[in-house]
Formats: sequence, C-alpha cells, structure tokens
Amino acid sequence: MTQLAVHDPATGERIAELPADDAASVAARARAARTAQPGWAALSLQERKACIGHFRDGVVRDLEALAVTMTRETGKPIRMSRNELNGLLPRIDFFLKEVDRAVATETVLDEGGMKERIEHVPLGVVGNISAWNYPWFVGCNVILPALLTGNAVLYKPSELASLTGLEIARLLHQAGVPKDVFVPLVGGRDVGAALLEQAVDGIFFTGSHATGQRIAQAVGSRFIRLQLELGGKDPTYVCDDADPRMAAESLADGAMYNTGQSCCSVERIYVHERIHDAFVAAFVETVQGFKVGDPMSEDTYIGAITRAAQLDVLDAQVAEAKAKGAVLHLGGHRLRGPGNWYEPTVFGNVDHRMALMREESFGPIIGIQKVKSDEEAVTLMNDSRYGLTAGVYTPSAERARGLLAQLHAGSLYWNCCDRVSPRLPWSGYGDSGVGLTLSKYGIQAFTRPRAWHLRAA
Repeated sequence: MTQLAVHDPATGERIAELPADDAASVAARARAARTAQPGWAALSLQERKACIGHFRDGVVRDLEALAVTMTRETGKPIRMSRNELNGLLPRIDFFLKEVDRAVATETVLDEGGMKERIEHVPLGVVGNISAWNYPWFVGCNVILPALLTGNAVLYKPSELASLTGLEIARLLHQAGVPKDVFVPLVGGRDVGAALLEQAVDGIFFTGSHATGQRIAQAVGSRFIRLQLELGGKDPTYVCDDADPRMAAESLADGAMYNTGQSCCSVERIYVHERIHDAFVAAFVETVQGFKVGDPMSEDTYIGAITRAAQLDVLDAQVAEAKAKGAVLHLGGHRLRGPGNWYEPTVFGNVDHRMALMREESFGPIIGIQKVKSDEEAVTLMNDSRYGLTAGVYTPSAERARGLLAQLHAGSLYWNCCDRVSPRLPWSGYGDSGVGLTLSKYGIQAFTRPRAWHLRAA
C-alpha cells in the first residue's frame, strides 16, 4: 500500500505517514457506498439530524486538539484554526434548523381532484473533492447537507489537510453515520482522478480553476450534478467619502487573514485619489502590526504558506510588478529558514498589466490602485475573468447600492469584506465556478426535485 507523507509547512518536518487509497480501493469503496446509501436515505430526517447533532458535540468536545491538528498540517495560526472550528458550529446549527423546510414536500396545486406536488429526493452517491485552506468550513459545506438529505459521500480531502479530513470522518462515524455512507479517500491527484471515474451522481469540488476545468472535462459527458467552487480575484473600492483608516484596517484584515490563502481574500484594492495617500499610509501601518511567526503562538497573525509551490507564484508576481513600475511599500520576499514563509507584501502604483492585479495570488500580497472616479473603479473591478466577491466602502447606502449593482460577483459587500454567512448562497460568476453552497439552495443542491401528478379516482 502506498503512503501519503504529511509535512508541517512551518518547519518542513514530516509529521505523519498515512495509508493512501488507489484506484482499486476507491472503486471498492464507491461500490460499498452505493449499497449503503438507500438504507441511510430510508432513515427519517430526524434520525439523520440526530447523527449530525452528535457530530457537532464531538467538534465542541475535541475542538482544541482539532485546531492543533489543522495548524500543524496547514500552517494556519492556531487562533484562526479555533476561529474556523467555532465558526463551524453556527453553520451546523443552520443546516439542522433549515433542512426540514428546504426539502419539505410542497403541494403547489390542489383543485378539481388534481394535486401537484414537488418532492426532494437525494441525488444518491456524491463525490466531494475538498480544499485545504478552510478544511472544516469547505468540507462541511458539502458533507453536512449531503448527509442530511440522504446521500452517501465519497470525501477526498486535500492531501495537504488529510489529517483533518480523517478527523471529520472519525467524528461522523462516532456520531452514528455508517462508515460506508461517509467514506474518506486519502491521497493526491491520482485518487481524485479515480474518484471521478466512479458511477457517482454528483461531483462537488472546491479548488483552483485549472483543476476545476479538468474535472468538468472528465465528467461533462455524463450529465451528473457538477458543482465547482473555484478561485477569485476579489476587488474592493474605497470611495472618496469613506474613512480611510477604518477602510484600511478592515481591508488589511480582509487581505491578510489566513495568510491571504482564501478564495474570498481581498486581492485588489481601488482607492479614490482624494483619500488614496491617507488610505495607503494607514494600510501599511496596519499590516506592519501583523505578527509573522510560529503558527502555534497565540499572537501570530501571519502563518506559513501551505503549498510550497505558491512561493514561486508570489515571487513571480512581485518581480513582474516591480519591473512594470509598481511601488513596493512593504515586504516582497520569502523569509529565511525552514518551512514556507512569505513576508506580508503591499504594492502601490499598480495597474492591470500586472499579474498581481489579474491572477489569483493566494498569499499575503496586495496591490492598491488609485482611481479618479466611481466609473473607473467599476470598470476595473469588472475587468476580471473571476467574479466571486466584490465590495465598496462608503457611508452612503444609496451610493453603495448603485455601485454594487453594477459588479459581476456572487457576493457583494458594503463596508465589510471576506465574510461568509450560512444563510446566504455562496456562488460566483465566470471562472469562479458553477453551482453554490450554503443557504437553503445549498441544501437543495443535494436533491432532485421530483414532480407528482395525483388525480383522485
């Protein structure tokens, strides 16, 4: 049996060796899931909800150990690991509260002896290829509604968060979800490819645009449910009537939280020329206050880069921005020593000739561009193949609504950023993907609406 090595990105140390799946084991486990799924779906919704409630209890009970595991394998600062786990709890509560209404059978006509009803039935067996940057959030956005609605789940966590993926499986199995109903698959790209070959009823993926394209090509001819949550190049515009310090402090956190490794991290900022200089000064000052260091330290804000290969991407964006005239205000280099580290980096005088303003960075780096008008800001914000989130800072609600309505993005922010709510759908335009998670629609995504035509004899 092959092994998957797990390394700590903060030190480079090998921290675990895990038995990995292969094509044969993936196929066998998919067959077992297919056999087990009808029995899981036959349980009452209340019985399935009870299992997920017990899973929640397990997260609360083991929260500190789970946070340490996540920090060690991803380099996420420990307090942000705790934040993710604590933030998961209200998401679980939302799914438990809303699933009844989301999948309730609805009578849409009852007259003249004819009834019409809409029923929601589970897809069947779904494959979930998940991400490493928020492994609990991203994974459970799929896993929990899929299980609640009666599906079996073949779950491949990122190879960079496999220990966390196995912890999710442990807690679900302890909570009463059968092992053949929730099946973790350990391994890299070859295991993901093997999963795509199985006779599943849906594929749900979170990750890069390039991998999303490969998945779409692999399963497109099979007409199964396909959901792709891909990247973002998330813009924000700071209007001339905004408080530059308030906006700077908010956006610095939005750009650098989780070491900038989030699809909804603020990745490009446009600031009206009237307050541009004050904003940049406050932004740089704020970022200078973010401590870089041991992810296990309570006061660390900037942790390690999880994927070593991303350091090359950041280096390339920095070098090109400098060559094309950008002004480096802060950072711009890898940090010396073991592990994967990059300085928080702030550029000014940027433009759209630079990859920094066009391609996903996924690291602690940001470009700030001066604009002369609202119209210029909107044009630049929409000049992207991505459309995940976009935001505006202004005290005027009317101005914000007018600007936000013009933006091509699935989530819109007024005077806030980098925020996700279980009550709202998470979706994107363009290369940010297809389908959605969260909200009642994210629950219904794991069901087929089935039509009933009923005439009394």
